[in-house]
Amino acid sequence: MVKIWFGLAALSAGLAVGLGAFGAHALKARVAAGTLAPERLETWHTAAQYQMWHALALLVLALAAHAGLLRVPGWLGWGFLAGTLLFSGSLYALVLSGVGILGAITPLGGALWIVSWLTLAVVSLRG
Repeated sequence: MVKIWFGLAALSAGLAVGLGAFGAHALKARVAAGTLAPERLETWHTAAQYQMWHALALLVLALAAHAGLLRVPGWLGWGFLAGTLLFSGSLYALVLSGVGILGAITPLGGALWIVSWLTLAVVSLRG
């Protein structure tokens, strides 16, 4: 599991960088052209930023599990990844499609992240 989490964390971080760059360049040009509202660019930035933070969290989780510092439940890494897909993914889709109802999915990803972080805290404190 640790190798899978590590690889998926690296993939997610790389995608966050690429998607952040896409927002900074291609979407910024759409804002300048008047075809995209400026607040949508902020939404894109939020998605990329949160994706990167949680990719790094997954990376640290994988390293801690590999080093034997924590006994991590198998589903915990998947919780961070699913949270990323739902939170950041829904925001990316919202910005690109303009379909506002996609924003209703975002809190589900946030809730998964919260559960994952709280689980990590409990696992860490129990040793």
